[in-house]
Amino acid sequence: MGLQCCLGGLKLVSSIPPSSYSSSILRPKTLTLALLLHRHQHSPTLPLPFIVRALSSPAIQTTPSSLPDEKFVKPQWKASIDFKWIRDDKVAMAANIENRNSSANLELVLELYEKMLTVQKEVELLRAERNVVANKMKGKLEPAERQKLIEEGKNIKEGLVSLEEDLLKLTDELQQEAQRIPNMSHPDVPVGGEDCSVVRKMVGSPQVFGFPVKDHLQLGRDLDLIDFDAAAEVSGSKFYYLKNAAVLLEMALVNWTIAQVMRRGFTPLTTPEIVRSSIVEKCGFQPRGENTQVYSIEGSDQCLIGTAEIPVGGIHMDSILAETSLPLKYVALSHCFRTEAGAAGTATRGLYRVHQFSKVEMFILCRPEESNSYHEELIRIEEDLFSSLGFHFKILDMASGDLGAPAYRKFDVEAWMPGLGRFGEISSASNCTDYQSRRLGIRYRPEAASTIPTKGKGNLAPPQFVHTLNATACAVPRMIVCLLENYQQEDGSVVIPEPLRPFMGGLEVIRPKSS
Repeated sequence: MGLQCCLGGLKLVSSIPPSSYSSSILRPKTLTLALLLHRHQHSPTLPLPFIVRALSSPAIQTTPSSLPDEKFVKPQWKASIDFKWIRDDKVAMAANIENRNSSANLELVLELYEKMLTVQKEVELLRAERNVVANKMKGKLEPAERQKLIEEGKNIKEGLVSLEEDLLKLTDELQQEAQRIPNMSHPDVPVGGEDCSVVRKMVGSPQVFGFPVKDHLQLGRDLDLIDFDAAAEVSGSKFYYLKNAAVLLEMALVNWTIAQVMRRGFTPLTTPEIVRSSIVEKCGFQPRGENTQVYSIEGSDQCLIGTAEIPVGGIHMDSILAETSLPLKYVALSHCFRTEAGAAGTATRGLYRVHQFSKVEMFILCRPEESNSYHEELIRIEEDLFSSLGFHFKILDMASGDLGAPAYRKFDVEAWMPGLGRFGEISSASNCTDYQSRRLGIRYRPEAASTIPTKGKGNLAPPQFVHTLNATACAVPRMIVCLLENYQQEDGSVVIPEPLRPFMGGLEVIRPKSS
């Protein structure tokens, strides 16, 4: 059943998610009307519009038509996908799709691409024939000859309209299928499911307790920090109230994290938390469909964000940046909303998996050759932040089957949560290469190789797509889980890590009220 809730009067419905087009156009001399008619009498039926399956990559949803003359639903946007590269490297592409457990249909993409190229050629043939007829009519002609050319031109025009409609349908179908193909994977990405992920580094050691440890749910009740019961009555399951010192703790985590990341050259942002569905799709998420994690606003083309990565990615949409402006580094604070479809069980209880939470996200736009180094920088920042708070954690190089569609490579951070008795993910850092920028239309113009000034724009280098990266600096609820469970004391109190104390008015220990 779809999950519904209300927010600010809006009804939200959740369902249970470097090249340009290659035309290779030949320009033949003529195309006879007889050939045109023959083509339409014997051309194969074009595939009907299909229902796009929900996966992690973006797509436009359409519904198959039961009426033959129903107009094709055009996509709202088009990605700058390198179809020629997909065709030329189809073996590697097919292996990548299989390794990532994607249901993208590569064969259909290649079939539609070849059909599109064929129709493009035929369109060009007819346009050339139309121009020949138009040129003939410029001279002096006998009335009968002119009338014959008029009729021929009329027939060509009608045939051209039909061909152009076919081309539009093919182009739209091709886009819809191709947008579901995931990004390629880094050569070092482990192949397999999540259990095949490789530990890159283990940091710190687990806290040793001389008393029975409590989980954050018990600590939250005992210290009057969290109220799940009231939130369940007001909003539903997987919502919560933070109270008393927990409110200060959330603000301290946010302010400390932003301050630390700003010191590393990041520009702070707060973002819109409602965005257009197309932006969600362009960033590589599926806003509608089965198992989506996105709340869609009923009766609109808008969604609630699941991460600040989405609105930050849209800031420079459809723009060409100066090379000297790169890299652009942002640290963004937002609320995040996720359906958590299918999430249940003791492993996700309490604050670990919720529908709404605050998060600080890092986002970088850079030159392609620099994205691997910035990926390493992001994971170093995360390591520094979590080490400063005294967490015991491991950094994982995530396996291919666990990568979302945009990610070329992804590092996860899992911290030890003694009350839950396991490691739990608190952060991730992804290099998305040009997957998102091709969809968002974000390019930069390299500085001209030549320093000799010339007139006009002939010396300008062609624009290239930037690479985008994102990483979680602080997902507040899971950070609170780690802090409460790792810093609990035998008397039931919780010690505040020293880096956070200046941001909590000097509070050092959260004590039971009876104390």
